[in-house]
Amino acid sequence: MMAESVLRSKSKEFSKQIVILCRDIKQNSRESVLTNQLLRSGTSIGANIHEAQYAQGTKDFISKFEISLKEVYETEYWLELLFETGYIDEETYKPIQNNCGAIRRMLISTIKTIKEKSK
Repeated sequence: MMAESVLRSKSKEFSKQIVILCRDIKQNSRESVLTNQLLRSGTSIGANIHEAQYAQGTKDFISKFEISLKEVYETEYWLELLFETGYIDEETYKPIQNNCGAIRRMLISTIKTIKEKSK
């Protein structure tokens, strides 16, 4: 599916952004508790999307995408918290938040489509 490969590449790029952001925060602000949470959830999105291509059937595939979606919501939370507490500025926050939102919308749409097709 074309949408899946776009989602895979978008989520991998997003993971790289998260890794770089967390590295920068740790180096510049010496903050690690929130950044470790963000690193875990932000990179888990792409990992689960990637893993979904090896799913054992439709239910497993949907499950991986639903886990990714939960990780997106958690990632949005950590990003918001880091922004609101001044660890990241608006210039850094907005594009990453927008990318996360784009992945969220793609996941929701893909999950909905697959569920409808599998009925």
